[in-house]
Amino acid sequence: MKIRDYLQVLVDKGGSDLHLKAGGPAFIRVDGDLNEVNDLPWLHPEDTEAMALEVLGGRALEAYNRGQEADAAYSVSGLGRFRVAVFKQRGSTGLVLRKVSVGNQSFAELGLPPVCRAMAEEHRGLVLVTGPTGSGKTTTTAAMLGHINASRRAHVVTLEDPIEILHRDNLSIIDQREIGVDTENFTTGLRSVARQDPDVIFIGEMRDVETVTAALQAAETGHFVLSTLHTTNATETVNRILDMFPPHQQGQARLSLANALKGIVCQRLVPQVDGGRVAVLETFVMTQRLYEFVADPEKTEDIGDAIAEGAYYGMQTFDQHLLELYASGRINLRDALAASTSPHDFKINVRAAGLPVA
Repeated sequence: MKIRDYLQVLVDKGGSDLHLKAGGPAFIRVDGDLNEVNDLPWLHPEDTEAMALEVLGGRALEAYNRGQEADAAYSVSGLGRFRVAVFKQRGSTGLVLRKVSVGNQSFAELGLPPVCRAMAEEHRGLVLVTGPTGSGKTTTTAAMLGHINASRRAHVVTLEDPIEILHRDNLSIIDQREIGVDTENFTTGLRSVARQDPDVIFIGEMRDVETVTAALQAAETGHFVLSTLHTTNATETVNRILDMFPPHQQGQARLSLANALKGIVCQRLVPQVDGGRVAVLETFVMTQRLYEFVADPEKTEDIGDAIAEGAYYGMQTFDQHLLELYASGRINLRDALAASTSPHDFKINVRAAGLPVA
């Protein structure tokens, strides 16, 4: 069997991820749940090895041949574009392929609140989209870039590993650069981007102190910088960034972050009652009060309270958004509790709203 046969099942069933492992069946993830693919044969080591060689190329293939993990993008005519992770496990090859979009969905199609549009309309500063793997960060950042592309004349430079969603020039010029293909790494790419006359810089992920430092410098010098992190809420996002710096640099880094940061969108995906999943968001918008909470280490832990009280600015906590979705009947109580930051407090808020708790 060819890898296309397995990808066809993924697409036909509306799945997000395909897992291929020697010695067993393939699995696909649909609405967050893993399901066995019963109508295709089990895979053998030679099958997954051949599939790895088919989907990898360039530096990714070189890395794989050296025995290392490899990430790449793979396109199949008539099926779409996929992000690929290839790795070794128990001496054989495993693959995970994620379906990604060509082009972007609008804020309305994704059900994102107006504050996300307002963040995308910033002309300078740093905006972060955070969440665990598979929480929709790529889709949200693509919507933001798509809005910029459709609404202003700008030069957008992206640094991605790998490129997942392709953007065509509209009002903006978009140059998408892939790590390992178009530039050596994020640090090298960010060093050179200032000479490319960018208005907007998208960094696929802020992974280390060098990338964070370059992003903050770009944001402080008049560029709009958009990036992602694998953090669960706004407070953790601030702490994670600062923890990347050595202790003697954290004071200055804290001030730089407070000056550059414009907003944070943290998200989780929760099953909907009628099928599919909905993005649940915590939204942080920089205000004078939150500037002080970011700049002062003794007040950083109060960021969550400030977000809960910041509805006027478009802010909300996860639990506030969950309560709204539960009240509207879009999600059930069990899934809301599972995704809530504090299930006990969430139940109290459900009762206070006069909603059923069982």
